Amino acid sequence: EWNHADEVPWQLLEHREHAGMRDLVRDLNRIYREEPAFWEVDFSHEGFRWIEPNDAMNNVLVFARVSKDGTRQVVCIANFAPVPRESYRVGLPLGGEWTELLNTDSAYYGGAGIGNMGKITAKETPWHDQPFSAVMTLPPLAVVWLQPAADRAS
Repeated sequence: EWNHADEVPWQLLEHREHAGMRDLVRDLNRIYREEPAFWEVDFSHEGFRWIEPNDAMNNVLVFARVSKDGTRQVVCIANFAPVPRESYRVGLPLGGEWTELLNTDSAYYGGAGIGNMGKITAKETPWHDQPFSAVMTLPPLAVVWLQPAADRAS
């Protein structure tokens, strides 16, 4: 536990778990700065859309963040269960390939590395009141951020 009267224990960064947390926060900050959907409409309901707020049985929440002009969006899928969710179908606002912006279970951050090999493909199967959906693996106790691959390339 951190003690305000002592120095920050920097030597803990020698352990992969601590270095992984540092790297995760660094990457979160970088992605946040680079992607307008996270911050352009931060203080309005127009920048946020629930996709799946009601899956308490699986401990999963899904929402989207949208840029001011509506052209850029990211989708957050959070699995609060201590088990992976295999073949979980999630509704998405756009079809085609989506890239994992971030997976908090990445081995790079000290996680188990459970995920979707960096991408998923949304097909024209309506789900969660969205026109498209994709089947994916949700890592346990983790969050996955997705972005349309076309947005990532720009």
